[in-house]
Amino acid sequence: MKPETTSHLGLAAAASAFIAWGLLPIYWKALDAVPASEILCHRIVWSAPFVAILLTASRRWNEVLTALRSRRTAWLLTISSLLIGANWFTYIWAVNSAHVIEASLGYYINPLVSMLLGFIFFRDRLSRMQTFAICLGVAGVLMELWEFGRVPWIALVLALSFGLYGLVRKVAVVEALPGLFVETLALSVPAVAYLAMLEMQGNAALGHVTLSTDALLVGAGAITSLPLAAFAFGARRLRLTTIGILQYIGPTGMFLLGVFLYGEPFSMSRLWTFAFIWTGVIVYTVDSLLRYRTEHGHRV
Repeated sequence: MKPETTSHLGLAAAASAFIAWGLLPIYWKALDAVPASEILCHRIVWSAPFVAILLTASRRWNEVLTALRSRRTAWLLTISSLLIGANWFTYIWAVNSAHVIEASLGYYINPLVSMLLGFIFFRDRLSRMQTFAICLGVAGVLMELWEFGRVPWIALVLALSFGLYGLVRKVAVVEALPGLFVETLALSVPAVAYLAMLEMQGNAALGHVTLSTDALLVGAGAITSLPLAAFAFGARRLRLTTIGILQYIGPTGMFLLGVFLYGEPFSMSRLWTFAFIWTGVIVYTVDSLLRYRTEHGHRV
C-alpha cells in the first residue's frame, strides 16, 4: 500500500474516532434512566470480550502476556485503569446530569494539562507561547470561579484524570489495544461484583427494563473499543501535529450537542470562560504547527 494511501486511511480512521467521541453524549443520553455507576460497569464488562475479539483478530495476545509478565507494567496499567475508570464515570454522569458543555470544556483543557504534566514530570521545556496558552487556560478556570463562585470541577476532573492517564500510559511499555484489555480486565472484577449485587437487590437494569436498554448496555463495549481501535490505527500513520488538531473534533461535537440539541444554558459569562480556553487552544495549536515546521522543514 502506498504511503499516501496509508496516510489517507489513517486520517479517515482518526477523524472517525474523534467524531464518534464527539457524538458519544447521544449514546449515554439514551441510557439516562440507568445510574452512571451501572452504565460504567457495563461499559467495562462488555469492553473486555470485545477487545479480546479484536486482539484475536489481530493476533496480538503475546503483547498482553508480555505486559502481564512485567510487574512494573502491570502496576502502571492498574493505576491507569483507575484513572480511566474515574474519567469514564465522570463523563457519563456529566452527560446524563445535563453538563455536556462543561464536559466539553474538560476535553478542551486536556491538551494544556498534558503539556503542563510534561513540564512537571518529564522536564519538557515550555516555549513562551505554550506558557501563554497554559495561562489562558488558568484564566478561563478563574473566570468561571469569579462569575459563578464555583470551580468547574467536572471539567477539571475530566482534564486531570485523562491527562494523568496519558502520563501513565506514556511510561507503560504497551500499545493501546493490549493495554486497554489489561485495564478492563483489572476493572472487571469489581464491576461484575457490583452488577451482581444490583441483580440480587432487584435494582439491575439489564434484562429488567427494555430490549433497547439491554442492547445499549451491551453495546457500550463496542462503543468504547471501536473508536479507540480506529484512533490507534490512525495515530500510527499520522503526524502528532495532525492528531493534535483532530483531537478538538470531539469536544467541539460535545459543545454543539450541549448548546443546540440539549439546550443547556450558555450565558455570556460562560462564553468568556470558553473564550479564554479556546484562545489557549489556538495558541497551543499554532505553536505546535510552527515548531513542527521548524524541526522538519516542511508543511504539516
